Amino acid sequence: MAAPWWKSAVIYQIYPRSFADSAPRSDGVAVGDLEGIRRRLDHLVWLGVDALWLSPVYRSPMADFGYDVSDHCDIDPLFGTLDDFDRLLADAHDRGLRVILDWVPNHTSDRHPWFVESRSSRDDPRRHWYVWRDPAPGGGPPNNWRAAFADVPAWTFDEATGQYYLHLFLPEQPDLNWGEPGVVEAMHDVLRFWLDRGVDGFRADVVHAIGKDPALPDDSPEAALLPKSSTNDHHSTHALLRDIRALLDGYPGDRMMVGEVYLLDTAQVATYYGAGDELHLAFNFPPLYTPWDAALWRQRLDEVDRHVTPVGGWPTWVLSNHDNPRHRTRYGSEARARAAAVLLLTLRGTPFLYAGEELGLEDAEVPPERMVDPGGRDGCRAPIPWEPGPAHGWHGEPWLPWPPDPDRRNAATLGHDDGSIVHLYRRLLSARRVSPALSLGHLEVVPSPDGVLAWAREADGDRRTVAVNFTETEQTLTLDGSWEVELSSDGGAGVAWPGRLGPDQAVVLRPA
Repeated sequence: MAAPWWKSAVIYQIYPRSFADSAPRSDGVAVGDLEGIRRRLDHLVWLGVDALWLSPVYRSPMADFGYDVSDHCDIDPLFGTLDDFDRLLADAHDRGLRVILDWVPNHTSDRHPWFVESRSSRDDPRRHWYVWRDPAPGGGPPNNWRAAFADVPAWTFDEATGQYYLHLFLPEQPDLNWGEPGVVEAMHDVLRFWLDRGVDGFRADVVHAIGKDPALPDDSPEAALLPKSSTNDHHSTHALLRDIRALLDGYPGDRMMVGEVYLLDTAQVATYYGAGDELHLAFNFPPLYTPWDAALWRQRLDEVDRHVTPVGGWPTWVLSNHDNPRHRTRYGSEARARAAAVLLLTLRGTPFLYAGEELGLEDAEVPPERMVDPGGRDGCRAPIPWEPGPAHGWHGEPWLPWPPDPDRRNAATLGHDDGSIVHLYRRLLSARRVSPALSLGHLEVVPSPDGVLAWAREADGDRRTVAVNFTETEQTLTLDGSWEVELSSDGGAGVAWPGRLGPDQAVVLRPA
């Protein structure tokens, strides 16, 4: 039986506000929209990705830029309409691209009709759709849980009804109570709404948080120093995920869900695959936070091999996203960003690219007066420059400043330079597509000198060896057999492997 599509896929994350716009706005501020994305689909086809993941485009007051949803089954007018979404979906499918939507199951906006009704009265039928509790015996919040984004309680007091409501994020994002059957059915209906429209899957936001200990006990003093959203790991979540998995598996076409399991322990993350009956994929974030160091990356690979592989889970790999500084910024040079591209796209598992990685973008420098995000994530959300010139392919001044050097580092300019980083990504994606070893093969780490990490991939008689030099000095790597360079992070290809890696160089080798 053929492997499901998401195992061999490369998935491209789009942050819609910052990807592309389609027309000038009356206020003169350029903000990306669905039609803008549709018009840029050919870039994704040219690049060679298999699917696109859209960060939230639902109706929202935008307190957390779309992750505070006020209507899960409609498009925010900022991005367009449901008809615009249907056109985008159809055109993506016509091009062979799958479409994944961000699904936000843990919380809603405080302006969602469900919460408006819930807070209207202690007797409202939807009161228990959210997590309400009386003040602690001595007054104050019901427990010591902390919210994300700021060192504040994860509780807000509602004067009208005399109780606190739980919010693991902003007060404008009250947590749903997944212990309430009505919530479960309503959120299942949201999934059905989009599945019936033809979406291919979902990225489930902070999905490990939907099940909570109903006793809501205090955290230990050590755990209470961290946001509860990064420590919540209750067994009740797994039954909820099994029901969600059954719903998705009831649809044709290998619909899938990748979960944001924001627990910085790969052993914990692995449990969310269940016995092949929970998440199809689970984000594993320790690699994203790992410095550019061969020994530490070897440890990350070992952790996946120890914890994810034994449960039958398929790994995921991420270097950048909308919540963290871009890896080009973190690693400090384009040479490392190029080597990181080879690393990301040749490991065993499903890689996720964040829009702009293929251009080698760095985070924008955002002055205080233009900062808007409550989590301080504006820099990595800067708009994508498509062309040289003042507007860079947009229709006005963008909602956030441009990333550095947009006149040179834009899609059109780099696309005309065969030696640029965008062509490296294109070649990597092409090499991955035609090689069973790189797309689905097993992985075995190869002995290598300090500062170098190398691994072999093999499937159906197809073999590749990948080597990454994490140091700023030339390294010697001795391999059995004869090899040639299929591609190199610095542009070399089609030559015999000399047994040496340049500083911050990565290579993909095939048998000579």
